[in-house]
Amino acid sequence: MGTKPRQQVGSRGRSPPPLTPLFALLLVLPITPGQAAIHIPSNYHIKDFKEPPVITSQPEPITAFASDDITLTCEASGKPTPTFRWVKDGKELDPSNNPDLSVSPGSGTFKVISEDNPINHYSGNYTCYASNELGTSVSNQVHVRTESPPTQQKEKKVKIKAEEGESVILQCNPPESIDPPNIHWMDKRLRHIELSERVTQGRDGNLYFSHVVTADSRNDYTCNAQYLKARTILSKEAITLTVSPSNSVARSRRPQMMRPSGSHSSYHVLRGQSLALECIVQGLPTPTIQWARKDGELTASRTSTENHNRLLSFGEVSESDAGQYQCTANNPQGTVIHTYSVTVEAAPYWTREPESELYAPGETVELDCKADGIPRPQLTWSINGVPLSEIDKDSRLSLEAGTLVLKDVKFGDTAVYQCKAQNKHGSILINTYVYVIELPPQILTVDGKTYGVMEGQKAELECKSFGSPRPEVSWESEDSGSALLLSSPRVTLATGGSLQISNVSHGDGGLYTCYLPESNVSISAELKVLNQTVIVSAPLDLRVQRGTAVVFTCIAKVDPELDHQLLWRRSGQKLIHSANDKKYTFEDPDLTVADVQDVDEGVYTCQIITRLDMAEASGSITIVDRPDPPSQLQIFNPMDRSVTLSWTPGDDHNSPVLEFVVEFEETEVETDGWEEIMRVSGDTHRTQVSLKPFLSYRFRVIAINDVGKSDPSAPSNPHSTPAAVPDHNPLGVRSVSVDPDTLVITWEEIDRRNFNGPNFQYKVLWRQVVGSGPSWQYNFTTAPPYEVPDVGTFTAFDIKVQAVNELGSAPDPEPTIGYSGEDAPKDAPMVVGANVLNSTAIEVTWAAIDKTTVRGHLLGYKIYLHYHGLVVKHHKEHRRKVGKGRRHVEERMVVQTGPNEEKKVVGGLRPYSHYGVSVTVYNAKGEGPPSDPLPIQTPEGVPSPPVFLDLKSHSEREMMLHWGPPTHPNGVLIGYQLRYQQTTDSENNLMREENIDDPTITHRTLTNLDPHSQYRFTLAGRTGVGVGMPIIKEGFTMLDGVPAKNISLLAGETSVNLTWVSQYRHMNVDFHIQYRNKNGHGSWKQTDKLNLAQSFYQLHDLEPGSVYKLDFIFSNKSFWKTEVRTHGTGMEAVSANFATEGWFIALVSAVVLLLLILLILCFIKRSKGGKYSVKDKEEGQVDSEARPMKDDTFGEYRSDNDEKRTASQPSLCDDSKLCSEDTHLGDYGNSHSAKTEVFMDESLASQYSAVKDGAEVQERSPLNPASATPTNHGLPSSVAILD
Repeated sequence: MGTKPRQQVGSRGRSPPPLTPLFALLLVLPITPGQAAIHIPSNYHIKDFKEPPVITSQPEPITAFASDDITLTCEASGKPTPTFRWVKDGKELDPSNNPDLSVSPGSGTFKVISEDNPINHYSGNYTCYASNELGTSVSNQVHVRTESPPTQQKEKKVKIKAEEGESVILQCNPPESIDPPNIHWMDKRLRHIELSERVTQGRDGNLYFSHVVTADSRNDYTCNAQYLKARTILSKEAITLTVSPSNSVARSRRPQMMRPSGSHSSYHVLRGQSLALECIVQGLPTPTIQWARKDGELTASRTSTENHNRLLSFGEVSESDAGQYQCTANNPQGTVIHTYSVTVEAAPYWTREPESELYAPGETVELDCKADGIPRPQLTWSINGVPLSEIDKDSRLSLEAGTLVLKDVKFGDTAVYQCKAQNKHGSILINTYVYVIELPPQILTVDGKTYGVMEGQKAELECKSFGSPRPEVSWESEDSGSALLLSSPRVTLATGGSLQISNVSHGDGGLYTCYLPESNVSISAELKVLNQTVIVSAPLDLRVQRGTAVVFTCIAKVDPELDHQLLWRRSGQKLIHSANDKKYTFEDPDLTVADVQDVDEGVYTCQIITRLDMAEASGSITIVDRPDPPSQLQIFNPMDRSVTLSWTPGDDHNSPVLEFVVEFEETEVETDGWEEIMRVSGDTHRTQVSLKPFLSYRFRVIAINDVGKSDPSAPSNPHSTPAAVPDHNPLGVRSVSVDPDTLVITWEEIDRRNFNGPNFQYKVLWRQVVGSGPSWQYNFTTAPPYEVPDVGTFTAFDIKVQAVNELGSAPDPEPTIGYSGEDAPKDAPMVVGANVLNSTAIEVTWAAIDKTTVRGHLLGYKIYLHYHGLVVKHHKEHRRKVGKGRRHVEERMVVQTGPNEEKKVVGGLRPYSHYGVSVTVYNAKGEGPPSDPLPIQTPEGVPSPPVFLDLKSHSEREMMLHWGPPTHPNGVLIGYQLRYQQTTDSENNLMREENIDDPTITHRTLTNLDPHSQYRFTLAGRTGVGVGMPIIKEGFTMLDGVPAKNISLLAGETSVNLTWVSQYRHMNVDFHIQYRNKNGHGSWKQTDKLNLAQSFYQLHDLEPGSVYKLDFIFSNKSFWKTEVRTHGTGMEAVSANFATEGWFIALVSAVVLLLLILLILCFIKRSKGGKYSVKDKEEGQVDSEARPMKDDTFGEYRSDNDEKRTASQPSLCDDSKLCSEDTHLGDYGNSHSAKTEVFMDESLASQYSAVKDGAEVQERSPLNPASATPTNHGLPSSVAILD
């Protein structure tokens, strides 16, 4: 409900008659010029509230002519409705009692309706007063000026004569008026006279000629005066100007001022008005004008020039524009200067306005009124339009420096107070309302409001209240009382009652309560503190080339409770997506700018906007390109061997030049084009270039920046250098003699550019080192090589080559030693011996050769080892058998040594073999004769691993081992060493060892094995030296057989295909199948015995479309029963369902048939593999005592007939792919793999790198879990086929 205020009618000043009271729910008084309003909040509820008068429409100054209407406006609002009265020139004016005036109903506006009185009867100063029982408001004082329209006066025709070059003024002299006219100089065709620096129109309306020319002669110069307010245009009498040519050459005249005249003028202007300073000057030729401020800087923001620089204009003058300005006019004859003194004054203007307020009885009113102006205005106060001087004195009222103070106010002090400021330039007035009233306090802010504030910002919780007197506001939070809350340095209670919390954190969030301590009124507010929006990935500053596309990325972290919007701006302008323009593509968080051009340069800003904050970051696009080519390339300071180049860089296109490349080309010979001669830094624009004699140069310069190279500059003029003697002699002088009795001298040719002069040649000099004396022999040639005949074989010479041209020779070169051609050595090394180190290495020795017999440079020695076969006789017989029918090619090894060596250790020999050793010497021409062969024999070594090791088991505790002898016995094989143990980790897991002394035995059966363990078997051959490299294999024994499992059936029209999988590690067993037609036709039938290893069987001769019972029998007991239906109607079986389409059955049958054929071939191959042959030629190559030697001369083991392996097959797995890794036995439930390991001595490993039995040999066995042959002999089950 509304509240009824306690108020009384004011009695200050002259009280108007009482008016009816007002009932209003709100009061918002608009502020108009010259008054301040009382603001009652719109949501404050009140009854019977009265309103003081407020002038809402002020009267305006009027300039009127005889035919114009005169209307003075004065509108006001107030409750009760205001009454109006007027004062003209200090006297009361009642428009309603004047029959010449018409008053608008309900307002103070009136209009002149009589046309009988002269218009000047209404000239004067008018003031409007609006009053009701709360006071009187006073309007601004306005001035009404009246005048009759200007009229044309009778004039005489004006004719002016002037001589060419003189100055002329055509005067306009329009009729004077309160409305200044606009002047237009025109001809009789109403075309404007063309104005220029020479012909100027002054602000006085005259037309000024700085000097006249004959073309200015005409008889229709007409001045037209346009009076806008009077709506009148007056045309003056046309003026005739006659310009006669000068009898002499046109005389120049120095500048002189035409307007204003003299050297100084003064201007007085009011603040806020416009000002124009003229500078019209005569002279021949036409002077130029320059403006300046003598006491400061003349800025373009405050002034502008017009009328061909003859006018300096100020838009709105301020106090800072006061000072001295100067116009300077120049022509070749001299200078004239005019100084303008500008003084700025000001009409009164407010610097502080008093505020209208509501006051409670007993409060103190302070109305602060301040104004300024030049000169300083005088302040006076009135109450309800009555000056204070005419009101009875009151001790409660005082004036202090323009401030009106009224203490202990009462209801009767309600009134309108006027402050007036006045100086010689005018006056201003403001109405201020003092309303003494009591109003109950109310909180105007909505209860339960939620405020969201970003962390770190300032939170302001509103608690607006209203009442008279003004209510006191307090706050408290749910965690602390009012005193504790307001004691925080971050918390402030604002004047309007708002609670301000600076630098808020998440701990400040919660519920707050605002209350009025003197009343039972409160509201609550909730503060939510949210995370600030932060840009975590800002756009980058990009430097790109034209035509490319760039992508700006803007990723921000935003509080999840806030929605956000991403905006992009370029140089402050918002970017908008357009379907027709593909320039910008907006795909949050990216902005793509396509086809970048120069107009796209600028700063790109992304703005992440939420309802509470905004974050922004900027990147930029800078267009870069290759630099423009340098220009103005010039040659300075030319010298014999250098010039100085200078150039002017081109535009770098926003990418600084990193370096300049100086290039040259020869102009007098054909070359491959331009070549680089030097590079200089990008800030160098001048450099000295070194040149060579006897060349003609032309230069150009290329600039390089990060984008690329510029085009070359324009070439320089050619520059030629004078000839000189050669600077240096050729390098690489040496002899390259090949044939005996001939000396061949060669060298590196000198580049043509280093000839330094014409007729360039080489002077070749030589002399024998021994016996020729100091004299040199020489000859000239133009190119290498140079050949000297008849000089003997391998004779030493001093040789040198000198560069020579037409001007002279290069410095004398230093000689070097050269030799004539070599020949092959004559003699063989002497005292050749050999010491056997071990079974694979010997040391060969010899005596140094006499170097005079070498007949050339001694390069070294070559050791030849000829292999003659094994020591043992049966090996020789085996070699003969193997080599029967083939031509025997002797094996040999060649080892080279250095020229200073006299012994060499040779390794890599075969153990237990015969060799012949010989030594030769060699030079570049070839080898000499070999020494006499020296026979040697290598001792016995240890054998290589057995060729294979197969495991077979026929019971749970037995294992048969079958192996092949070593390929290389390396001596006399005396037997084998067999070792085996369980592979599980156990203390009882002991290694068992057996020595087999018969070398012809190739099998062994082991008994009493653990059926539940896996074993590792190691087998190695033995010679008299020791045990050789072993072969290793792991395996299980076989368990008793069990019936088949995973039986699958596939029915046809007259047959049924069956497949099964045998059990892992179990022996193959026999079973059979009984079957009969379920329809009752016929008795039980039985198949032949089937074996688990078959994995496949077909029941045939069945009746189509019938159901058959099948019974699988093992050891006279049934282990599985099922039913199956023939023909194409499908199959009903317990185990699985299969498709019976004809094409599928045919495909499976073909696959099974093919696998059966392969299985038969495997068995045939295996039966042949049971016979093992032993090579007769099993030569040893290594000895356990030998070690690899890093001497790089141990290579060159040449064999024209390398030993091949025997054609016999040691096992099925060597040839059959069924035992290879590709069999994928893991499909049959086996996840282990068999490993055959061969442990070699290091020296033996280096010798058997090409043998299949390497350091680790993979063998497969039917008894090994990883290599056991499936019980179906490699045939896949039907389940596997279907899968």
